[in-house]
Amino acid sequence: MSATHATTRPARAATTPLSRMTALARAEMTLLGRTKGALVAALFAPLVLPVSTSQLSKEMDLAEAGLSTGTLVLPASVGFSLLFAVYSVLVGTLVVRREELVLKRLRTGELKDVEILAGSALPAVLTGLVQCLLLAVGCSVLLDLSAPPAPHLAVAGLLLGLVMCAALAAATASFTRTGESAQVTPMPLMIISMMGSGMFFPLELLPDRVASVCELLPLTPVVTLVRGGWTGDLSAYEALGAVATAVAWIVIAVFAVRRWFRWEPRR
Repeated sequence: MSATHATTRPARAATTPLSRMTALARAEMTLLGRTKGALVAALFAPLVLPVSTSQLSKEMDLAEAGLSTGTLVLPASVGFSLLFAVYSVLVGTLVVRREELVLKRLRTGELKDVEILAGSALPAVLTGLVQCLLLAVGCSVLLDLSAPPAPHLAVAGLLLGLVMCAALAAATASFTRTGESAQVTPMPLMIISMMGSGMFFPLELLPDRVASVCELLPLTPVVTLVRGGWTGDLSAYEALGAVATAVAWIVIAVFAVRRWFRWEPRR
């Protein structure tokens, strides 16, 4: 009589979308810490530019617009952090990973496309979030700002800005050929946002027609909501308009990513 011995293989641990994205985000965070150029853009530029805004504000008649140095510099600081720590860094990250065939290899595993993009974006988004919170505290203390009377507006603006900049970064990476050109392709949006989204120059001090156009720029609703959270003078209609504009840009960016994002090197 022969005995049959059943051999069982150890069960493979089940993974979840969250665990897969977390693992990818940890790897990306490690790589981000080794990239000096990205660290400089993410950590130092957003801390230096608010000083320039503070100096520039001394030459403006902010009282005419119902603003102070604090309510100009703090939203600008958030905008700088979103542009440099999230948008610019993430464009470079996605392009380099694509050129190194990392994205292509990730697609052959369990990760879904949205998980790859979300996991790759998490380190930049978390860096931007922490930096924005630290800048908000620092500006409040150094510029003698009181607690925001409408914190929900500031929170909404920050969260929308994080999602928007991550989506716009993926869309920009879709049209960026190499890691070297990834240092250039984010510049148009960054320059336009800094000049026209109320970061250096409040829209209230611009001509009405110019201000109406600038209100449609991607980062304008973010700056508007964050500033409205600290001034408390943003009406419900204006707040809803800003949210709608931000959501529209997110939808446009997501559509562009779904339509044109490349997972393999561009030839």
